[in-house]
Amino acid sequence: MVTTSLSLPEIARETRQASRQLAILTNEERNEALEAIAEALTANADKILAANIADVQTAKAMELSPALCARLELSPGKLKTAIAGVRDLAKLADPLATIQINRQLDQGLILRRITCPLGVLGVIFEARPDALIQITSLAIKSGNGVILKGGKEALRSCQALVTIIHQALSQTKVNSAAVQLLTTREEIQELLKLDQYIDLIIPRGSNEFVRYIQNNTRIPVLGHADGICHLYIDKEADLSKAIRITVDGKTQYPAACNTIETLLVHQDIARQFLPAVAQALEEKRLNYWEMKQLVRLLTYHRPQKKTGKPNIVI
Repeated sequence: MVTTSLSLPEIARETRQASRQLAILTNEERNEALEAIAEALTANADKILAANIADVQTAKAMELSPALCARLELSPGKLKTAIAGVRDLAKLADPLATIQINRQLDQGLILRRITCPLGVLGVIFEARPDALIQITSLAIKSGNGVILKGGKEALRSCQALVTIIHQALSQTKVNSAAVQLLTTREEIQELLKLDQYIDLIIPRGSNEFVRYIQNNTRIPVLGHADGICHLYIDKEADLSKAIRITVDGKTQYPAACNTIETLLVHQDIARQFLPAVAQALEEKRLNYWEMKQLVRLLTYHRPQKKTGKPNIVI
C-alpha cells in the first residue's frame, strides 16, 4: 500500500468513512474534485511519465511480453487522453438521485428505484496506469470510495498517480482517503476478507483470475467471461466504412483487451467484402486466419505464418 502506518483493515475503515462523506456531496462538488485531479495530473505530467518510464524499462529488462509492455506504457498522448476523459466525465449529468422507476403498486403504496452510491469498491486491474485514472474518476463521479490494486509491473506509475490524486483532493471537499492504493499481492488476500468495509469487488484480468476472486470472498464480485471480441458486418453495411472499422478496431491499439479477435461477415457480401478487407489488413501487416470454406473467396490471399504479429480470425 502507499506508505502508511495503518493496517489494511484500518485503511478500509477510513475509506468507508470517506465514502459516506463523498456520497452526500453535490454533483458540483464531485465535479470540482475531478477538475482538480485533471489539473494536478497535467501539472505533474513529467513526474508521472518519469515513473512510468522506470516501470517500462524494468518490464523490458525482465523480458515481459510486448503486449504487456504496450499496456504498461503511458505515453504523453495516452496521459493527455486520460486527462481529457476526466474532464469529459465531469461534464456528464449527475448519475446519483435519479428516479429510474416510479410506480404506484396500490393506494398509498409507491415503488421507486433511485440511483445511489454502492459504498466502497475494490478494483483489481492489470498493469495499465491510465486505467487507474479512469477508475478513480468514475468512482468519484458516482460517489464511491475505491481501493485500487494495479498490476505489480505498474507499481511506480500507480504510486505517482495516487500521490498526485491525493494532493489534488486535499484542496476539495472529497476526502483523499476515498482513494487508496494497495501495492502487494498479499494485500489482495486480505482485501477479499473485508466484507464489512468493501461493498463490491471488480477484478479485471483473465477468466481464471476472476473465478479465483469469486471463489475466495464473501463480497459481491462484478466478474466477466473471456470477452473475445467479435465484429459482425451485415449485408446492409457500408463496406468502405466497415473496412475502416475493422482495421481501426484491430490496429489502433492491438494490446487493448477489447481489440477485435474475430470478424464475422454476412454470406451475401462475403465475395465482395472479404478480398477488400484482407488486403487492408495485409497493408497494416496483420495476419488473418480464415476458415477453409472462405479461401476460395479471397482473390487477394497469401499463405499465413505465425510471426507474432497481431492476428484476426475471419
